[in-house]
Formats: sequence, C-alpha cells, structure tokens
Amino acid sequence: MRVAESAAADGSFALVAPPVVFTVRAVHGDTVIEIAKFTAYVERTIALPDDADPGRITTGVAVEPDGTVRHVPTRVSVIDGKYYAVINSLTNSTYTVIWHPVAFRDMAGHWAEEAVNDMGSRLVFEGIGGENFAPDLPITRAEFAAILVRALGLSPEQDGTVPFADIRSGDWYAGFVRTAQDFGLLQGHDDGTFRPTERITREQAMVAVSRAMALTGRMADIPTADAEQELASFNDAADVSKWARSGVAATIKAGMVSGRDGGRIAPGDTISRAEVAVLVRRLLQKSELI
Repeated sequence: MRVAESAAADGSFALVAPPVVFTVRAVHGDTVIEIAKFTAYVERTIALPDDADPGRITTGVAVEPDGTVRHVPTRVSVIDGKYYAVINSLTNSTYTVIWHPVAFRDMAGHWAEEAVNDMGSRLVFEGIGGENFAPDLPITRAEFAAILVRALGLSPEQDGTVPFADIRSGDWYAGFVRTAQDFGLLQGHDDGTFRPTERITREQAMVAVSRAMALTGRMADIPTADAEQELASFNDAADVSKWARSGVAATIKAGMVSGRDGGRIAPGDTISRAEVAVLVRRLLQKSELI
C-alpha cells in the first residue's frame, strides 16, 4: 500500500478513500479456509468519505502485493443517502478508489472520445507518444489480450508456463496472454502458436468478448438457429468463420458491437484502438460492472 500511496503522491493518481482489505473465508468447525478466487464477480462496497466528491472518482483499483495497482470494474451508487464505490472482482485483495482523469489530445471531437477517455481514466488503456491515443491504429492479439484482462479486472499471471510456442516468459504480454487463455477468453492456433504481434480481426475480438460475457454473467450461449438469424441481416454474413458465428452473433445481439458501413460485419478486417475501447466499455456497462 505504501507504493500505491507514493504513486498517488507523485501525481499518477489521487486516492479518494483509504485502502480496504476484503477477504472471504469458509469456516467449518476449527478449520478456516480462505477462498481467494471466485467463478463469478463478487460485489464489495467501500463507503466514500463524507467530503468526497462522487464526480471525482474514476475507478476502484486492487492493490497488488508489490504496491502497484490494477483496475477493477467499479461504479458509484447511493445507498440510504450515502455514496459508495461498488467494486466487482473475482479475487480477494486490497482495494481503494482513485481519481485519475484522462483526456487524450487527439480524441477531442472524435466519435469515441468519451469511451476512450473513460477507459484511459480506468487504467485499461495507455496513450501512445505522450498525451495522444492514436485511435485509428490497429490492435495486435497481444495488446488485445492485455486490454481485455485489464478491463475485466483480472490479474496477469506472472508464474507458470506460457502455453504457446511463440511466447517467452519474459515478454511483456506473457502474463496477460496466460490469464486470457486460463479464463478461456483467447485461444491459440492449431499449430501451437498465439501469434502475439499479428493484428487481431473483428471476428476474433468479438468472439473473445462473447466469452467475456459468459464470465460477467451477461448472456448464455446463443443457439445456432438464433445466431444464424442474427447474422442474416448483414450483407457479408457468409464471410464469418464457422468457429466464430455464435460468438459474433452473441455480441451483436447484446448490442456490444454493430456493423460497418454498407451493412457489413467485416469479420476479417482489423479492429482499431478506438473500436476496442468502445467494445470493452460496452461489455462492462451492459454487464452492469461500471
């Protein structure tokens, strides 16, 4: 926690509330077992100080053992006239609430300005080249894994074997890819590679988000007949890969993503940084996590 407080003092962010430790334990007789990880999001509430401005809160964060912080999906709610930060997480941890406003210079007036700045403020996205975001740049598979893991409030696994032949344990994205694979969000290719520097396609990103929807409890599997009906209204529905059809249809039906100009899904096209910011924000909003 001292490192988090030091980072706040350096101006990286401002702490809105003191850190709070949340722990879930199962007790049976004299046996006490700590339940560290959960299969569904667990809500925790932190009462905000009476003098705190609820409009000056960007997100809750989990404080790691080394004092660094990571985003956890958080919204502000009023309960009996008092403001609380409602934090959703899959693990026990130490949590606090921060103020970390971000306004990327090149997002002013952009169609995705609100979503991008929100995701930047929540520590999900980082800028490129100082205060710019570069909204039109494509996303690699490794970058997408990192963004999705951060958005969901997951902790990147730093230990263990990387399950892909083309990823080394020292690669910056190794922990993010391992966590995305562990939670079933992203998979590798049949040849045992992940291809981390390859640009992710729209259908790959949509399928990953559909799997994340199952994790957040947003939607169950969509039946094949319903999936085909959902896709039928798009001119290029036949271009969606067989393995991706259900996932793509699920994200469209849930309102996570819409088609491109000309009534196209454009499943094989690359997806931009701005589009990904909007996509993961909608995932968190529609899952009622933020």
